[in-house]
Amino acid sequence: MSDEPQPKKPRPGWASHEPQAADTPDDARDDTRTDAAGLPRSNESDGEADGHGEPGPASAKTGASATAGASATAGASAKKAAREERRAALKARRTGWRRLVPTWRMVLGAFLVTALLVVGGFLLGYTLVQIPAANAAATQQANVYLYADGTVIARDGEVNRENVTLSQISEDAQHAVLAAEDRDFYTESAVDPLAMVRGAWNTLTGKGKQSGSTITQQYVKNYYLRQEQTVTRKVKEFFIAIKLDRNQSKDEILEGYLNTSFFGRGAYGIQAAAHAYYDMDASELDAGRAAYLAALVNAPSQYDVVAHPGNRAFVEKRWNYVLDGMVDEGWLDPAERARLTFPVPKRTTLSTTMSGQRGYIVNIVKQHLVDNKIVDEASLDAGGYRITTTLQKSKQDAFVESVDDNLMDRLDKKNRKVDTYVRAGGASIEPKTGKVVAMYNGIDYVKQYTPNATRRDFQVGSSFKPFVFTAAVENGSRTQDGRRITPGTHYDGTSERPVQGWPGPRYAPENEDHEDYGDITVSEATDKSVNAVYAQMAVDVGPDKVRKTAVDLGLSPDTPDLDGAGPSIALGVANASVLDMTQAYATLANHGKHTPYTLVEKVTQNGRDIALPERHTRRAVSREAADTTTSVLKGVVEKGTATAAQTSGRPAAGKTGTAEEDTAAWFAGYTPDLATVVAVMGQDPVTAGHKSLYGAMGLPRVNGGGAPAEIWGQYTRDALEGEPVSSFSLRLQPGADESQPPAPDSSGGPSSSGDVSAPATDAPDDEDTDSGTPDDDGGSTGDDGSESEGENSTGGTTTGSPTGDTGDSGGTGTGTGGGDTTGGGTTDDGGSNRDELPGPGGLSGALDGRRWD
Repeated sequence: MSDEPQPKKPRPGWASHEPQAADTPDDARDDTRTDAAGLPRSNESDGEADGHGEPGPASAKTGASATAGASATAGASAKKAAREERRAALKARRTGWRRLVPTWRMVLGAFLVTALLVVGGFLLGYTLVQIPAANAAATQQANVYLYADGTVIARDGEVNRENVTLSQISEDAQHAVLAAEDRDFYTESAVDPLAMVRGAWNTLTGKGKQSGSTITQQYVKNYYLRQEQTVTRKVKEFFIAIKLDRNQSKDEILEGYLNTSFFGRGAYGIQAAAHAYYDMDASELDAGRAAYLAALVNAPSQYDVVAHPGNRAFVEKRWNYVLDGMVDEGWLDPAERARLTFPVPKRTTLSTTMSGQRGYIVNIVKQHLVDNKIVDEASLDAGGYRITTTLQKSKQDAFVESVDDNLMDRLDKKNRKVDTYVRAGGASIEPKTGKVVAMYNGIDYVKQYTPNATRRDFQVGSSFKPFVFTAAVENGSRTQDGRRITPGTHYDGTSERPVQGWPGPRYAPENEDHEDYGDITVSEATDKSVNAVYAQMAVDVGPDKVRKTAVDLGLSPDTPDLDGAGPSIALGVANASVLDMTQAYATLANHGKHTPYTLVEKVTQNGRDIALPERHTRRAVSREAADTTTSVLKGVVEKGTATAAQTSGRPAAGKTGTAEEDTAAWFAGYTPDLATVVAVMGQDPVTAGHKSLYGAMGLPRVNGGGAPAEIWGQYTRDALEGEPVSSFSLRLQPGADESQPPAPDSSGGPSSSGDVSAPATDAPDDEDTDSGTPDDDGGSTGDDGSESEGENSTGGTTTGSPTGDTGDSGGTGTGTGGGDTTGGGTTDDGGSNRDELPGPGGLSGALDGRRWD
């Protein structure tokens, strides 16, 4: 064994890492290298040859290494060849369709990639998609207006929806919707991917359009998103539903869903649907009706069996499916289910549009809410209010019927142009409560927009005269010659007689048809509506005091032409509304106590009560002043210009009135239980200008004792039907039932003498030369007196007029004088506001016996 080092055996798999020339034999590739200059050189360290050319130890090692490298290279080549052979064999086997089938490695890789994409997409979507604010349409609600008994008058707003709490929806209705749409709602998650796939499949295979969405997803679509069918909307719906399920309870989601779903007939939400199809609240729905409404959600338009009777069989099948689901879930007793029959919805339910009287009522009530600061206008526009009015449906219907019977049905608009000008307005108030129980505003809101009960552009005519007499009694006023003004006080009733004691321009109003009445008592002048008497009385009292009394009784201080009217104030030149006049007459009926009228009984928003302002009853005028006026006005109904009002069948007091040029005719009257005012007006439907009513209904003229009194009589009779007949209990001013002696000089002064029992046919002189000119506030006042606040009268019940008929008994004391307000102005000569007795040509016969609504 040689002492020289032996070459080590290479490890298995070892191979030289030196770069090899591509064409160098394997056993010689590592023998030489190239130096930095690119010249070949021999191995120097261990491979130098001796002088005989024999390889040294280094050369031997290199040779062994070369041998091992060659072996390793050969092994690698063999493995590579084997792999190529296997691939070739596999390719040989995967021919034809087998080449299209992915291998298990491909499937696994695809699954992993897909899973990563899904998880990443879910996390990204959950992070990016936030719960948005509700869309505008979903938050819009209608304001619901109700009669006092809860019957719906109308719903206003662009969207017919009334949100209710879950507790206000019957359990049958809740369960029916769950059975129809999502029976696992309370136990499953907010989304159901399998149901979504199943719904898509059923839709594609013709089994009906099905979304596969849960109730939560449908609520998200209704409340937060829009209805468009897009992938983006569906993705948002998916993620919002998941988040919503974490933020809200199941009850809250179900409540929201029931309030936002569309049920057809323009009804959004189950409360509106219950009224649209069955005219009832959602709390009253039974299982049968609830199941039908639940079936509607699937296809609201097609499933309305009234609109589409041909779909009845298919709808009943869906209805049975809902009921069977309720039984399966234990929500409905099988025996009860067996007894149910298909509940066909009503063909027509109470309209919730603005047609008829509804539009008028809605607008007037809305204005009342705003004016009284109950609800502001912006909040009303947002909707969601449930407003119970004081209007009583039976009385409202009676009002409309009476106007139709006594006025509208008598018009011939095709053959009489003047009949196209006819309008009517009316209002009715309970005197003790101030509640407006009925109104009439026009034939149809969608045809005539102006509400005739609240407009202030027609003169009230002689229906204003009672306020003059009330002011006289309230202030203890006296005539120009110092006599206290009572029902028995004599005045000169000569037509166009100049008013005495007025410092302004000459004023000499004419009576109707220029008729002269001579000496006449206040009661008689009221019965016959003598302008000359009341113009003089207005000066005796003082126009400012008359105005104050009218406002105290209930007229608005902003009434047009109420200020500065001077003596003409007595003839009704003021343009008060029907509703204001009704309030004033209601104060007279309530013995001088004024309660501001109200149109609203209760207001709620989403079940929360809205506070209503307190209404305080106040003493407007003394009881003696109000009751003495009532005693005089009874005569107007019993034997004056308003005998047509006797058709009410009850004790009544009232006053007729006719505006200048006969553009309006009024009757304002009351019983102890109800005060009502009716006006018939003339207005051009094109220009809206005021028009005379001469020839309307084929009559020479329309006056307050005609259609207005007839409407009043029929309406009052029907409105109070079944209620006890009440008599007036009056406390009169001292001497009210006595006829005062006439003035000493009977030559035609403002209070000329005459026989009270004699007919007023002689006409006195045109000029009064015996009267002085007192202050413009109406001369001296009477004795002060005290006024009892008690409701019960110490006197008897009035059944006749105070000018000789029995029934009225006097009380004690008179009211004290009232303070002055703004000064009166001047008017032109010869005011022509008139209120006539039944006219010639058969007018009284044509109008007598008719009734008013």
